[in-house]
Amino acid sequence: MSSAVLRANTRNGPELRPRHAASTSRKAPESPVGSTFLRDFVWVAPLLILIISVRAWNIGNFPFPNDDEGTYLAQAWAVRNGDLAHYTYWYDHPPFGWIQLAGLAWLPAWLFPELPTFVQGRVAMLPVVAAGAALVFVVGRRIGLGRPAAAFAMLLYGLSPLAVTLHRQIYLDNFAVVWALAAFALALSPRRHLWHHIAAGSAFALAVLSKETIAVLLPVVLVTLWHGSHPRTRKFSFAGFGSGLVLTGLFYPLYATLKGELVPGAGHVSLLGTLKFQLGGREGSGSVFEDGTDANTLILDWFSRDPYLLAAGCAAAVIGLAVRRLRPVALAVLVLALVALRPGGYLPQMYVAQLLPFLALTVTGLGCALVALVPSRHRALRPAAVTALLAVAAVFVAPHWYREDRDTVRGDDNGVYHAASRWLRETPVGDRERTRVVTDGVLWLDAVEAGYRPGTGAIWHYKLDQDPAVARTLPRGWKDIDYVVSTPALRGEQHNLPTLRDLFEHSEPVASFGEGDGRIDILRVDRADRRKQPLQKGEG
Repeated sequence: MSSAVLRANTRNGPELRPRHAASTSRKAPESPVGSTFLRDFVWVAPLLILIISVRAWNIGNFPFPNDDEGTYLAQAWAVRNGDLAHYTYWYDHPPFGWIQLAGLAWLPAWLFPELPTFVQGRVAMLPVVAAGAALVFVVGRRIGLGRPAAAFAMLLYGLSPLAVTLHRQIYLDNFAVVWALAAFALALSPRRHLWHHIAAGSAFALAVLSKETIAVLLPVVLVTLWHGSHPRTRKFSFAGFGSGLVLTGLFYPLYATLKGELVPGAGHVSLLGTLKFQLGGREGSGSVFEDGTDANTLILDWFSRDPYLLAAGCAAAVIGLAVRRLRPVALAVLVLALVALRPGGYLPQMYVAQLLPFLALTVTGLGCALVALVPSRHRALRPAAVTALLAVAAVFVAPHWYREDRDTVRGDDNGVYHAASRWLRETPVGDRERTRVVTDGVLWLDAVEAGYRPGTGAIWHYKLDQDPAVARTLPRGWKDIDYVVSTPALRGEQHNLPTLRDLFEHSEPVASFGEGDGRIDILRVDRADRRKQPLQKGEG
């Protein structure tokens, strides 16, 4: 081979080498992607173990079950059995949240069949918690936080007493937050790939299909996409995001249209009719600034559990708008906070779960921005500034969080539900296929698992006077019921539901668990042809 050919090979490509050259050359360096993932994993994995452990510890005994938990779990059971809901689905929420729950809840039910079903459902929420915490780290990295700072934000999110309590419960908001964080992470993808922005639109649509109230973050996600896209290709990024959002979100109204339930009409439920009710027909929670309203009581409860993250996060969001890389998360905090503070709107108990990840990211991001203000010539002072901020958190925040989280992992509020669940499963009542028992939403699935006929044998108390299909199976009203599992939820609703009120007036307890307002009584309907049984005291 001539020297001219050798020179040409050198110019046009790598010089040809003998076959054995690869074996004698130095090992190629590790790929940047693999190295980055490994470094992130080293930070994330230990914190995930800590966060999940705090959630799982005592998960069945605290907090006291909310009726919504049982409702969503029963709807997930219906999905596994081929329906969207255990009664007529009336478009109260989009169904994707409990569809996801259906995919997760079968494993705890199989592993722990002796536990009450609401505990099985809470165990199923642990992977959702893990995904949300990991995504806080990812979003933190993509707004410019270093690994230690992103890990700190993840820790704030994971150990806040509000999060420790709410993440134990079966709430649709917990699913929605995961998909919203995924949308933020994809919109801020450093590769700025079009498919990432299309996926961001789909992810946000799935967040809305999990819990519709998170739709208020759409303008914030668009601002985030503006930050995360390149100016030269921004119009394609927004077009891709819109296509992912619309095409994914259209499945829901398309389903209603195919069933003939999109618009209101005689004899059927409707998507638009329910939306009208949600927007204007639902009773509001009152003003948060007026003493004694439901909204005011709820806000005060949130602040009693974690005043530090709520106050510091909202203040940091106002200041953080001046920091370009913090604007997406700061704006998310302000939008969600303003929605919560609006006068006369409905404010649900679990709404604050949507705020928590953005509060943690905003507080951490602003702390990093303040440290970065230390002039370069005094760079040695930055570790001291970080230490001072951490010391303030340790002195003021950590003791309160420790007390609140300790109460959570030691609380024992749910013995009455465990006992009532055992009664439903173990107490002989004759032919359960023919016996009718009224329960709250939490124990409805326990009654079904115990052998009572779903829907008309095991009857969710809310449907007694609200569902014509149930009323048709009870021609004699309360006289067609055999037992009532009297929980705090039922006793609170008896004045609104005439049939339930009649049941309380014509029944007597045959078993009782616990004492005071939190007790659960098993009531047997008092008919002339039925011999009364003595009260059995149970462990609560």
